[in-house]
Amino acid sequence: MQDIVAKLNELSDIQAITDATRLDYDARRAEILKAVQAELEALEAEYQPLFDASNERIAALELEIRQDVSTFGRSVKGAHLHAVYSKGRVSWDTRGLDKYALSHPEVVQFRAQGQPNVSLRIVKDS
Repeated sequence: MQDIVAKLNELSDIQAITDATRLDYDARRAEILKAVQAELEALEAEYQPLFDASNERIAALELEIRQDVSTFGRSVKGAHLHAVYSKGRVSWDTRGLDKYALSHPEVVQFRAQGQPNVSLRIVKDS
């Protein structure tokens, strides 16, 4: 376990160094951009309404396509995009089935368990 703790601590140290480096990079980048910031803002003001209109239409079309394909019940392929239909996922009440299996052990043969998963989280100071 100690070697895992050591690796976690090393990972945390590297992440902290990377964060400090990123802050330095961002500060230096901001200084460089000051010279052209007004031009970038003008460019943004010119193009943003076009992007907004396109994104709005994209979102509306995506919603319509999803609803239409869902109603149709089959995948539909266009020239460049493919709307893939998938049936709704089936899920089971695992706790209920585990209880049921206590008195009906024959159902256990139909149970499968995936590989364990590990997530890394930041320790919050108490």
